[in-house]
Amino acid sequence: MTDLLQTYYRKRGNSDIRKEYVPGVSALALDLRQTTGYLVADARGRIVGRVECPMYGTSPETPDALSVRSGFLARRRRLVPAESIEQIDGGSKVIGLRIDRDSIRTFL
Repeated sequence: MTDLLQTYYRKRGNSDIRKEYVPGVSALALDLRQTTGYLVADARGRIVGRVECPMYGTSPETPDALSVRSGFLARRRRLVPAESIEQIDGGSKVIGLRIDRDSIRTFL
C-alpha cells in the first residue's frame, strides 16, 4: 500500500487496512463514472470532500474530471482533474490525489 493511504488511515486512527485494496490502479483504468460518493484525500492525507459526479469534456464516454463537494453543508465544489488522481481504493472507497487540496480549482 502506498504512503498516501497509510497516512489517511493513520489520521483516522484506523490501523485495519482492508484486503480489497487494488495496488497500481490508475484513474484511467478504473471507470470514474462509478466513483460517486467516494471520499477524496489529497497528497498529505487531508480530506478534500466527496465525489458528487463525474465531469465530461473532451469525450462523452470518458470523464475528464470529478466534481467534489466539500465545506460546511457541502456548499463548495472543487474540480479534480483525472490526471491528478494517484490511486483509488475500491474497498474503503477512497480516492488519493497526487496534489494538495489548495491547488485544486473551486467552482460554483
